[in-house]
Amino acid sequence: MRHTTPDVEKGICYGRADLALAASFEVEAQAVAARLSGMGRDLPILSSPLTRCRRLAAHLGPHEVHAAFTEMDFGRWEGVSWDAIPRAELDAWAGDFMGARPHGGESVAQLRDRVAAGLESLPQDCVIVTHAGVIKAVAAILGHPEGWEIRPAFGEVLVFQ
Repeated sequence: MRHTTPDVEKGICYGRADLALAASFEVEAQAVAARLSGMGRDLPILSSPLTRCRRLAAHLGPHEVHAAFTEMDFGRWEGVSWDAIPRAELDAWAGDFMGARPHGGESVAQLRDRVAAGLESLPQDCVIVTHAGVIKAVAAILGHPEGWEIRPAFGEVLVFQ
């Protein structure tokens, strides 16, 4: 599942930035918990180490922090408006989506490989409280039809086989 709404202006690039959550957290977290309870059984809960995930995981119950499910590191783009990122850097990223690192952080391929290694160490069934980039990587790794194009909403619960 994706974390709930962070307390950040729209249009800001953030990945590993450890953001606070919006004032709507309690309402959103209750809705997520209701969705999970409707799925039946209790499952182990894993979380990204970032506060926006750990707080939701703690709301859901006992959990374990797993660094493999941290959001992508956007390097010097972290906290910068997408509109303020130099066009040439965005074009370089688009030109080599998997391998480019114009921001100096992590490439999409590095994110994918980190997430794949994390998936190999999981129990068969579990809940992972994580980020959009990680969910996209999971979708791509598992051959989901939307792959990297999947757009999980804040607080959305997705089930992958």
